[in-house]
Amino acid sequence: MKLTPVATLGVDIKGVKHSMNPFCEIAVEEAVRLKEKGAVKEIVAVTIGPKTAQETLRSALASGADRAIHIVTEARVDQDVQPLAVAKLLQAIVKKENPNFVLLGKQSIDGDNNQTGQMLAGLLGWPQATFASEVKINGGEAAVTREIDGGLQVVNVKLPAVITADLRLNEPRYPALPAIMKAKKKPLDTIEPKDLGVDLTPRVKTIKVEEPPKRQGGAKVGSVDELITKLKGAGVLG
Repeated sequence: MKLTPVATLGVDIKGVKHSMNPFCEIAVEEAVRLKEKGAVKEIVAVTIGPKTAQETLRSALASGADRAIHIVTEARVDQDVQPLAVAKLLQAIVKKENPNFVLLGKQSIDGDNNQTGQMLAGLLGWPQATFASEVKINGGEAAVTREIDGGLQVVNVKLPAVITADLRLNEPRYPALPAIMKAKKKPLDTIEPKDLGVDLTPRVKTIKVEEPPKRQGGAKVGSVDELITKLKGAGVLG
């Protein structure tokens, strides 16, 4: 992908194949595993994006989701759907679907914001358990093992709750061909943000996005003295 030449506001995504965010793949896999254990009755996958984002939902359906909801937005470099808007859209879906819990990736790998799960929990007034490396559903509670700087932390949250998946929660399986074919027939509903009463106006404005400077090649030196001289010349040593 490349930066758009129009004011370098972001990445040009025209013609780019969409794929599921890796942390969200882990969340889908965990939902399927919980269903296999009898802790979940139905899995509803939700995505927000342009029409091409339906490829992502079909992947979720092939992985084991029962049905999907696509909130259709325009693909515009200068107006991304920001985390707060995503959280509000998901809040509206939660009110319609009334799930026992929401499981999503801890962060996206494009903006790396790590905000949506926490914002959604705040909007819903639900407890949250982020950075999950293990999830156990026990009746009306979820025991979640969290990855923290000092190691692991286990928290119990009452359901309904918001849980975000970390990298080591599981390893997603590849959907089998029959599952991919069946996914084409599973229900996929489309909704527009205006139908949910959510304003997508960005709260944060991107002024400019730049590629990192290209690194210059290294050079061999003949002695320690020459190395010190070069480091001093570069301002690394005083």
